[in-house]
Order: sequence, then structure tokens, then C-alpha cells
Amino acid sequence: MKNYLLFDLDGTLTDPKVGICTCVQYALASFGIEEPDIDKLTPFIGPPLKDSFMEFYRMDEQQAESAVAKYRERFQDKGLFENELYEGISEMLEALNSRGMFLAVASSKPTVFVERILEHFHIKKYFKVIVGSELDGTRAHKDEVVDEALRQLFGDKPVDKGKVYMIGDRRFDIEGARIMGVESVGVTYGYGDMEELREAKADYIVRSVEELRDFLLRGTEDAKKGLTFRVVWQMIYSFLMFVLIRTIAISLTMNVYLLISNSIPGFPFVLLDEEGKAQAVTGNGSAVAQIIGFIAGAAIIWKTAKAMIKRAEKDSRLLHIKREPVQNYLILGGMTLGAMLGLNMLLDLTGVTDNSATYQIVAEQQYSADIWLAIFLYVLAAPLAEELLFRGIIYNTLRGSVGRPVIAMLMAAVFFGVYHGNLVQGIYGFLMACLLIYGYEYFGDFRVPLIMHASVNLISYLLSSTSLAVSGFVCWPICVVCLFLPAVGLFLLSRQRRVF
Repeated sequence: MKNYLLFDLDGTLTDPKVGICTCVQYALASFGIEEPDIDKLTPFIGPPLKDSFMEFYRMDEQQAESAVAKYRERFQDKGLFENELYEGISEMLEALNSRGMFLAVASSKPTVFVERILEHFHIKKYFKVIVGSELDGTRAHKDEVVDEALRQLFGDKPVDKGKVYMIGDRRFDIEGARIMGVESVGVTYGYGDMEELREAKADYIVRSVEELRDFLLRGTEDAKKGLTFRVVWQMIYSFLMFVLIRTIAISLTMNVYLLISNSIPGFPFVLLDEEGKAQAVTGNGSAVAQIIGFIAGAAIIWKTAKAMIKRAEKDSRLLHIKREPVQNYLILGGMTLGAMLGLNMLLDLTGVTDNSATYQIVAEQQYSADIWLAIFLYVLAAPLAEELLFRGIIYNTLRGSVGRPVIAMLMAAVFFGVYHGNLVQGIYGFLMACLLIYGYEYFGDFRVPLIMHASVNLISYLLSSTSLAVSGFVCWPICVVCLFLPAVGLFLLSRQRRVF
């Protein structure tokens, strides 16, 4: 959340079309130029007037200055008030002010006019600083206006540009913000369209005053209601139904094996004793049964998970207006790989893996199936079902009910660790769940933890099926390097945006 907000005036707080365009008509008429269609003059809204007269009507500097003087001749008495606030602006400013935000106006319009317009609409009281250009033509460019607004806002304190947004509707606002090193929020309800703002490389783009309000107020909401009985029951019910249906599906599949093995000689999923009776289920048989179990478990929670994932995406949409660069996905990928390798080696080198009989049984079962069946189980079926439950339902439920996101993350990670039922996978599951949730929060996309989960399972399974798992690759130096990767990645990503 940033709490120093610089607003452009024309096209952002007010719609000045009639006043500006009719005054431009008046100025052009003094040069013998008739322009009856004011819609053709909307490009004058936003940029410095002198620059616009020179660009659009090929005036030299002296002519442009004369045109600006004629423009102001009408504007200062009449055009100034041919203006209106965008709907919802007053309410937004009141909400921002009540949350302790520091508001400023940074406009290319002369300061004296800006102040009169703000007074006319009774919104001047919300702004700590009001900065515009000067009547003598100085401080006409947006970066100069932004610079002066920042200087006045922060006063004797060092300017913290990481706490500032410049909000405007034209490329000049975006470019001025970028020159001064502050993030920009483009608004398309003014006179700059989506294409213009994207080309200017706006950090964020919103489409309405309501969306702008939500964006600027995010993170300042009142504390959540907490873990009510309904919230807790929703998580437990989804978890119990998932486990119950999955268990029933696996059990039914095993029983079907027995029926089939009695009627079909050589049935591949069952081992028979000397008397031809079913003795045990093969690794492939167990894998197929678990695939069916995960699919059934996912199906029973699908509707709830889908609704919660959509709701979470809607709630966090404004946090992720800015398109993430590819390098951030690569950093997260490096973090995931490093964490997976480092944690596995750490558990192995400290003897935790060898001392867990339960884990040894699970591991033996995991590697007893054919590789393609195992990959389908551990890379597709299990990650999808577990992400729907643990990130889709459990984490999103906690995220919407616990006041602090980091507490929600830790609680959901504990849930995921306990679910595995043994110490090795419990520790590993808890730590990896924290990373999965971080990826989910940072990118605001459910597909991110799903892909992370599937990738981790795939690489872990393939490595454990090769000599790398028992060779000199597993050693303390490599372990430390691998664990260092997520720490570095976390530092790099958090410099751009903190999510916890």
C-alpha cells in the first residue's frame, strides 16, 4: 500500500472538456482559425497548452504564447467553471483522506487555476499540497510538477518514492512519473485510452473511479471477522469429504481388482499366490487406484473450490493489474527448484528420512509403479486435487477470515503438512506449502501454485529414480547453495512488491 498520492486534475479528478475546448476555440479564432467541432480539440486536455498549440497548429513559440494568453483571457472567468467532477471522486477522496493518505494535486494547469477549481468543487480540503505550472510558463512539464509536489509533500523528510503513486489519464502523467522514479496509475475514464497508457508504460491501469478507489484503498480494509464456526466447518467439511470420497474410491477400485482377478486369468494389477488367490495389489494397481481416488476427491470439492478461486481472483485483481515480467516467473522457478532440492537433501543428510519407517513405506510404494503411471499420478492427479483443496479452499478460506495473510499462510501450511501423515513429508509439505502460497499471492493466479506443485513432484520423482539421489550430488555444500536460492529469490521479488 502506498500512502502518498499525486493526482492529475484534468481528465482524472474533473472532466474539463467544455471549458478547455471552448477556450481553445476562442484562442484559435483570434488567429483566424475556426474549429466548430470541440471533439477535435480534446487532445489539448492534459499536456501543456503551449506545446499543444505548437504541435497541433504548427505555431512558433511566440504565436503559441499569444494563443495561451488568449485562452486564459476566457478561461479565468468562464471556462474555469465549465467543468464537472467525475462521479464518485468526492467520495473517493473522503475515503482516502480518512485512511490517513497524503494527497496532492500535480497538474500542468497553472496553480492559481487549479486552486480555484478545487475550491469550486469543495474538494480542496482533501489535498495537503497543490502544485501546478506557473503563469509565466515555468514548471510546465509534468516531471517538474511531480518533483515540486514530492518536495512539498515530504518537506524536511527524505522523499520515499516507493510510497508514491502518480495518477493521471495521459501519457504525460505517466512519463513524468517515470522520469521522477515513482510508480504510475493510468485511468482510462479520462482522455487517454488504454493504448496510449500502455505505450507510455503505465505501471497500473484502471478503468473507472470505482476501480481506482478500490486499487488505492487495498490493504486498508477493516479487520476481518475471524475464524467463525461456519468458516472452520467449511474447511473441515471440504477436507473430510475429500478424504472420505478418495478413500472410498480407492477401496472400491481394489475390490474391483479382486473381482476381476477371479474371472480374468493373468489380471496385471493383482499378484496371486500358488492357489490362484489374490495376494497383493501391484504397484501399478495401487497407482491406478490412487489416480481414481484423487479424481473422485477433486470432483467432490470442485464446485466449492472453483467458486472460491474465482472469488479470490476477483478480490485480488486490483493487486495484479500490473503485468509481471517474465524474469519474475523465472525467479520463482529458481526458488522452487532450489527449495525442492535443498529440503530433500537436508532431510536426507540429517538422517530424518532414514529414521522414518512410515516414509520408507510410502517411498517404496511411490516407486513401485511404472514411470508413466507414476508421473500421471504424482504430476497430474495429485497436484490438481491437492491444490483445489489446500490452496483453493483451505488457504482462500483462511485468507478471507484471518486478519494477517502471513498467519493464514502458516495455518494452511500446517494443515498441508499434517495431511501427509509422516514426519518427513510433513516437514517438507509445510515448507513447500509456504512457497506455493507465496507464489499464489505474488502472482494472483491459481495456476502458479498448481504448476509449481506439479513441477516439484516431477523433478523430485525423476531425480529419486536416478543415481543422483544416492551419489555425491547429495552433500552439504550443494544443499546450502540450493537453500540459498529461495532466500535470494525472495529478496529479489520482495524488492518489487511485498505480499506478506
